[in-house]
Amino acid sequence: KEKLSGLGYFDEAAKQPLPALPKKIGVITSPEGAALQDILHIIGRRCPIAEVVVYPAMVQGEQAPGTIAAAVQQASQSDCDVLILGRGGGSAEDLQAFNTEAVAKAIHDCPIPLISAVGHETDYTIADLTADMRAPTPSAAAELAVPTMEQLRNGVDALNHRLADGMEHRLSQAERSLQALRQRLAVCSVEGRLNLWQAESKRRKRHRPQGSTADAAACPTGFLESGEGAYPGLCPGLS
Repeated sequence: KEKLSGLGYFDEAAKQPLPALPKKIGVITSPEGAALQDILHIIGRRCPIAEVVVYPAMVQGEQAPGTIAAAVQQASQSDCDVLILGRGGGSAEDLQAFNTEAVAKAIHDCPIPLISAVGHETDYTIADLTADMRAPTPSAAAELAVPTMEQLRNGVDALNHRLADGMEHRLSQAERSLQALRQRLAVCSVEGRLNLWQAESKRRKRHRPQGSTADAAACPTGFLESGEGAYPGLCPGLS
């Protein structure tokens, strides 16, 4: 255990998060064991749309470490989204295969997130410490691996609300931008400039000292020829 710890097998930073919605789950266990049936039952009840692939392995005995490591290596090359390595409870001797370096190395090298569910809640093995997540039982591992259909529906509803809010926000922004462009177009058009000149002309007339006159002859169209109210492009020579 100290050797594997020194190699970084138990580092929390190296552990991978579980996928939120796995489409395919790989299960590494004995095909004859009760653990497999528990896992299949839980996954089938919680998320029947998920596909389960079983990678058979001996879970106790002298040959067990080699078959477990080989099954993990095979599963790690698959297109599974998450793996479950597990077996039911037993004595310390029964669980010894999950305390071997061969199994720990296979788990550590696995690029797919792996849940270890070996024995009962009080049983801890090196496989549990090396895995990305430890579950107290195989059934608990299945619950960790897949969401319920209700959770999926709630997730879809939340995404729909976010999409609707986002679309409403984008449409509101687009409407404000369009209104701003219309106002700019109105100002830049000939009619818009004439309206501006007329408004400015009325304003100046109101504020013109009594008895003064404006030199409109310089501008054939009647535009003010100079000063603050001049509009470029309205009349030749204006700037």
